[in-house]
This record gives sequence, structure tokens and C-alpha cells, in this order.
Amino acid sequence: MVEELLTAAIAAGVGIAVYMGAAARVVKQYERGLVFRFGRLRNEIRPPGFAMIVPVIDRIHKVNMQIVTLPVPAQEGITRDNVTVRVDAVVYFKVVDPANAIVAVEDYRFAVSQMAQTSLRSIIGKSDLDDLLSNREMLNQGLELMIDSPAVGWGVQIDRVEIKDVSLPETMKRSMARQAEADRERRARVINADAELQASHKLAEAAEVMSEQPAALQLRLLQTVVAVAAEKNSTLVLPFPVELLRFLERAAPTPAPASGEAPPPDDAAAPRAVTGPEGGLSLDGSPPPQGGAAAPRAVTGPGDGLSLDGSPPPPSGPDEPCG
Repeated sequence: MVEELLTAAIAAGVGIAVYMGAAARVVKQYERGLVFRFGRLRNEIRPPGFAMIVPVIDRIHKVNMQIVTLPVPAQEGITRDNVTVRVDAVVYFKVVDPANAIVAVEDYRFAVSQMAQTSLRSIIGKSDLDDLLSNREMLNQGLELMIDSPAVGWGVQIDRVEIKDVSLPETMKRSMARQAEADRERRARVINADAELQASHKLAEAAEVMSEQPAALQLRLLQTVVAVAAEKNSTLVLPFPVELLRFLERAAPTPAPASGEAPPPDDAAAPRAVTGPEGGLSLDGSPPPQGGAAAPRAVTGPGDGLSLDGSPPPPSGPDEPCG
């Protein structure tokens, strides 16, 4: 009798263990459990933790509540300004209603993926190329609204949509590069022209200051000569002022006659060339009298073969030195 009771207890324990093993389920923290009894969804949603179901009768389906990162394949389309581009994006979404995500749609991941591709092609056709390249924030918001509208009925919430990359044809890339180069060149020319204008104003002010002091111009010339002379491989042509040559000619002493030679005649000291009344000088350097129209305009000294009145001079004697 005791043995029979012990055997029955062991059998009951084994049956209970088997039943518990078949009925026990564990729902993870990021999951929710949906129980289907004879194919019909139960109202209660099993929270994370240990859950019990009726074996053979119930079926439990676990739904992931984490944010899903879904890459959208690159879509090729034509923009509103007739440029062919390839655009790919990323969609971030999560399930907020497990019952609708399982009952309302067959596969919510595949449905969101197809909706994202369709919306991406639509947003490409409605946008310009400049918007795709520089105004992506607005396009991301528009794309998010287009995907989120049908996804609400599937128990899915679109968290964020980002356009990853925009691929352009090589010809368009070269055209954009030329446009950027032209814009840079235009800006450089404007800056150079502005610099030339400012430099011209400063040079005009400097010229006005130098015009008041002529010596400043000579000093500036010497500074320029020093700057140019720093280059060893250049030839420098320095303009010499004629006034300085005249000053040196006036300051040069008269050479003394050599020994054994007769002193020059008195008229040798006379100027070699004397202008007439129009020139403003006479033979002795004094102003000529007014009205002397008959005076010669140019008279050379005796050694040049002309006299004061323009007639040939008398021949020189043997004792008289030649001019």
C-alpha cells in the first residue's frame, strides 16, 4: 500500500514538472508577450518576467520593443531640376502597440522598409539638387512624416529618418567643381581690386606729402635702389639728376697750362658759346642791352674759327698757339 502511494506521488510529481516545463515561459525586459488561445488573441499582454500558459491550447508570441535600425537601400531618381541621383537613408522605429504590430500587418519590418523606399523616391522627385545637398534637415522631417502616417496603424512609431548619402554623376561633380572654382576666382578678383583701390588712395596721399618736400622723393628713390640692389642677379640703371652734373661742372677747377706753352689769349677765357639777346646773356655774362637785334645769336671763341661778327678770324701767326 505504501509503495503504491509512493509511486503515485512520484508520478504526480513528474507530471506536474512536465506540465510546468511546458507551460512556463520567460519574457525578457525588452519584450512583450501576446498569448493566442485557439488562435484568438487574449486581451492581457504578458509583461517581462515569468509567464504561464496552458500547454497545447495557448501559443505565446514575443514582440521586441527596442528601437530598430533599418537601412533603406539606395534609390535612384530624378530631382525636380532633372538631375539623376542615388540616395540612401536610415530609418529608426519602434513598436508601441504589440497587438497591432502582430495582428494588423503581416510583417511590420518589411512593411516599414517598403514604405521607406517608396517615400524616399517620392521625396527625391519633389526636391531640387541643392535641397538634397544642403537642406537635409527639412527633407528628413518630410520623409519622417510620410513614413509615420501609415505606420501608426501598424502599432509602429517612426523615431527618426536620416538621409545618409547622395551620389551624383561624374559630369555633375565636374560641373559643380568648375562652378566652385569660378566663384572662388571671382571672390579673389574682387579682393584684389579692393586692395588696389585702397593702395591707390594711400599712394595718392604719399605723393601729396612728397610733393611738399622734394628731398623725400630722392630718399624714396634711394630706398627703392637699396631694395632692388638686394637681388644679385639684376642690372640696376640709376637715373642721375642733371642738376647735380651742372653743379659739379661749375665746381670743377680750371686746369693750369703746361710748362713751355704760352698762356692762352685773353679771349680764351671767354665763353665758348654765348647766346644772343633772346637767350638773356651777353659775352661778359651781363644782361644784353634791349633792342640789340643785330647781335649774333651764337658766337664761339677764337679757337673755333669764328669772330664775334660771324666773319672768319685772321690766321694765327707762327708764335701764336692754336686754339
